[in-house]
Amino acid sequence: MKSLALAVVLTLAAAPAATVQTLYWKTLRGLNYKTGGLTAELEKANGQTARVPGFMIPFDDDAEMVSEFLLVPSVGACVHTPPLPPNQIVHVKMENSRKTKLSFWDPVWAQGKFEVSTVKSPYGDVSFRMAANLIEPYKE
Repeated sequence: MKSLALAVVLTLAAAPAATVQTLYWKTLRGLNYKTGGLTAELEKANGQTARVPGFMIPFDDDAEMVSEFLLVPSVGACVHTPPLPPNQIVHVKMENSRKTKLSFWDPVWAQGKFEVSTVKSPYGDVSFRMAANLIEPYKE
């Protein structure tokens, strides 16, 4: 019995952790938002857990805590015209409507289930969405 229990513990310890794919903006530009064509890397990431670095654009300017925001590659993008192309914006909703601290000037990592999906936002069309379970300060 001890050897069976030990085998289970060793198997669990050796099991790989859930894979989190890092997606950079260069990869997101691999979506042709006019035709819907995807690169192989985006196809692989679609529906999987991923993390994307960027800057938060809240829908409510007065908020200190948010449960929904846009993630963009540069600070202040989307706020001014013309808007970024849709393949340079991720619509992020926190899982279970949880709130996270707004970080407008400092970059963050957003992590969660990533999907290629068209979303309408107050700042224009968006090509990606994420159900985020983690927002943390950006560190390389």
